[in-house]
Amino acid sequence: MPRNEPTEGTESWDGEGSARRRKAARYAVPVAVGVVAAATIGLVPAFAGSGSPELPKISAQDLIAKMAKSDVQQLSGTVKVSTDLGLPSLPGGAGGAGAFGGGQGGGGGSASPQSKLMELASGTHTLRVASDGPEKQRVSILDKAAEYSLVHNGNEVWGYDSGSNTAFHHTAPGNAAHGKRQAPEEVPPGLKNATPQDLAKRALQAAGDTTSVTVDGTAKVAGRDAYQLLIKPKQSASTVGSIRVAVDAEKGVPLKFTLTPKSGGAAAIDVGYTSVDFAKPAASTFSFTPPKGAKVVDGGAADAKAHRPHGKGGAASEGMKAPEGMKAAQDMGGMNVLGKGWTSIATIKGEGSGLPSGKGKDTSKGKGAAGGPAAFLDSIGDTVHGSFGSGKVFSTRLVNALVTDKGTLYVGAVDKQALIDAANAAK
Repeated sequence: MPRNEPTEGTESWDGEGSARRRKAARYAVPVAVGVVAAATIGLVPAFAGSGSPELPKISAQDLIAKMAKSDVQQLSGTVKVSTDLGLPSLPGGAGGAGAFGGGQGGGGGSASPQSKLMELASGTHTLRVASDGPEKQRVSILDKAAEYSLVHNGNEVWGYDSGSNTAFHHTAPGNAAHGKRQAPEEVPPGLKNATPQDLAKRALQAAGDTTSVTVDGTAKVAGRDAYQLLIKPKQSASTVGSIRVAVDAEKGVPLKFTLTPKSGGAAAIDVGYTSVDFAKPAASTFSFTPPKGAKVVDGGAADAKAHRPHGKGGAASEGMKAPEGMKAAQDMGGMNVLGKGWTSIATIKGEGSGLPSGKGKDTSKGKGAAGGPAAFLDSIGDTVHGSFGSGKVFSTRLVNALVTDKGTLYVGAVDKQALIDAANAAK
């Protein structure tokens, strides 16, 4: 079926887009990816009429409207998540996710939802997902030797790690004034909604003139007919090459989300259903009872411990709580967002000096003498200079960060020069 020629046009998508983008600017890598995806989008209508399967032609605006109107709340299926952000490995064999505060530490240990969220920052994972409206979801991360399940049912959240036989439990208080249950805060959005729907929603939260959107052919995903929505930044400093969203032709539900860096190569993020069923899941899917002998961690107590001041047991959990800490910094005015769209840069003004340098350390005296963390930071960061002074740029395939010699942080899905320009302009 022939493809029609594109025409020009723009359309406002969400008046609250700017506020949402600012709220989303946090620094754990999966969340930073959400910042990238929430960039403004200018709609350039085009039509899908080629490829396999053959489907009726549809404009980009109409396809996005179809997604917005989709009210699918009941489904189950299997999702494959592949993430290749190019994160560095830490000394001692820690994976790249640990560089951004992941790992097993903090309240709840291996059963903590925040801990599992960070594991999705690298590698390939298989998830089983199920949903029955806004108050019932289940996500299970399948591993070779163990399985992790996160179950949300009403005001309760259970996390269970079969490898350590540890369960995490959190109960949210009810809202007596309105007779409603408060949504549990212990369910990280990136884990509860680690699906193409959530990622596509972030990518279409607002519309503007920084992006072109076309419908680029059709595809079969999880055995279902789908249109392919192609999203491309117009801003040259962005590290994002394109985002491709496969949208179910019947239901309007995103079935696959693929983000490819401008540098090329494999997708940085590829999340898609391998099987999906839109029937109502069984009620038992959202029930959980800890196995006999399981260690049960109280999420409320663990959360209180994680928020204790330094020296009172809270420091060990700070990596896990980093996103919340960044949100607090923003709410207090400590974080600003510079620019707009795909080239937005989040910055936190520092005081004093930047990251320590490993230069001058004696490397000849055995273990631990090679400069430790400072030398490691030197080895992965690039020294840059500008009218702002000097600093270090730390890079992944998607998100880059500049720490100046005065300790100010600039981070975004932008190239190195954009960070330097932002620092120069703000000096």
